[in-house]
Amino acid sequence: MKVDLKNHLHCISTQLVVADIERSIQFYTGSLGFELNFKHEDFYAGLGAGPYSIHLKHGDRIPKNPEESDHVDIVIGVTNLDSCYEAVQSESVTVIQPLREMPYGREFYIEDPDGHRLAFYDVTT
Repeated sequence: MKVDLKNHLHCISTQLVVADIERSIQFYTGSLGFELNFKHEDFYAGLGAGPYSIHLKHGDRIPKNPEESDHVDIVIGVTNLDSCYEAVQSESVTVIQPLREMPYGREFYIEDPDGHRLAFYDVTT
């Protein structure tokens, strides 16, 4: 018998390993608008934006392979991509892929202080 996630799933959160938990909390709350849901001691935190969440864990991050330069860690669908892009630029966030049109839709990529890549895409196209 398989697990019936369709009827029981409450949430899924990605966990990012970060070098400095406070710096990462500040980035995700201050620049991207997440809220701090909880913090456990000085090594773990949960952040939320509506029903969506990201968990941060202090630790040594495994370096990315340079051959995987277009790899992203989180893909975030938004309803107003242009507004999000303008807001990200006003926060001095590192944009690693400017807003572009692709065959599958519009997108841009940013990088957090630990080098995690976040892709934002337009869900309305």
